[in-house]
Amino acid sequence: MQRGVAPDRPDHPDHRGMPTLGVLLLVAALVAGVVAAVVPAPLATSTRPGAAAVTAMTVHLGSTPEVPDASPVAATVAYPRRTWGVTLPDLPGDTSGLTALERSTGQRPGVVMWYVAWSLRAGFPTSDAERIRRAGAIPEITWEPWDPAAGTSQPDYALARIARGDYDAYLNAWARAIAAWGHPLRLRLAQEMNGTWYPWADGQNGNAPGSFVRAWNHVVSVFRANHATRVTWVWSPNVPFPGSAPLSRVFPGDANVGEVALDGYNWSTLQPGSEWTSFATVFGPGMAQLARLSRRPVSIGEVGCPETGGNKAAWTAAMWRTLRTWRQVRGVMFFSFDKEADWRVDSTPAAGAAFARGVGAYLRH
Repeated sequence: MQRGVAPDRPDHPDHRGMPTLGVLLLVAALVAGVVAAVVPAPLATSTRPGAAAVTAMTVHLGSTPEVPDASPVAATVAYPRRTWGVTLPDLPGDTSGLTALERSTGQRPGVVMWYVAWSLRAGFPTSDAERIRRAGAIPEITWEPWDPAAGTSQPDYALARIARGDYDAYLNAWARAIAAWGHPLRLRLAQEMNGTWYPWADGQNGNAPGSFVRAWNHVVSVFRANHATRVTWVWSPNVPFPGSAPLSRVFPGDANVGEVALDGYNWSTLQPGSEWTSFATVFGPGMAQLARLSRRPVSIGEVGCPETGGNKAAWTAAMWRTLRTWRQVRGVMFFSFDKEADWRVDSTPAAGAAFARGVGAYLRH
């Protein structure tokens, strides 16, 4: 979550935790006769997409060495141009919430996301991923190198340890299992690294400048070595704020990233000094920075709006109108929890109706 907010995410099965522009997308293979290249329209600094790592592509990382710009990442469009995703409290074990949301919106989420902490030491959840795939969505795992109960000072999860291979047994086990499963998977590794509330964040937990990039690229290299080629690596910082680490300092480079995303919330009056803020205002400046930083597809990694402090239905309708103009954005991930605020997309009948109307228009546009 954004701006100095402690990462006490809502409950879910894995831990207590919660949920590009001037872009030229080079398509390596035509799918069902779709277009070979997409050149998104420029993004004004006053606009930007919602929240979610939702892309319609599969990234093949190949076998290049652990160097950020060693070679381009080939991308294959295998899904619709635009999609949307959601994370819900009971995922991935219970998909009844997905069924209810599809019924209320008239649209099936294209991506379903949940959180997995490294401290669980569990293997890749093949059965969970398959359950989501059979429900008609691409599984996305927000993969978090920490113990969610231990705060930001966790020397066991210092980025230098990841980069030097201390977790390679765990990484290799996941990569092999994912390769064996053989279906498209999105991995959103160590999100919001430009903030201050996670032990993998730049400048926290003894992490030196550059250590995030080295750790990220090491993880990707392990997956390449194991031929886990159907993974889309989603790099998802928080929307920039005063005091956040520069995005350029924590960006691994396009060769090791399949998609760039931003996490952001309308915190309304829920924090000291915060106020009701439009979707475009939350994301616009960060989107402009992404356009200068990367040529990868863009998405919203997480987004949410509360009921407190304003008209959520109107905010939601305006969000969808903005997204329809941001053609560089490939998808939006909604953090649909009732936690420190009611972030659910259907928190009231009015909000739910605005969401349903907007998502349908977004997918048709």
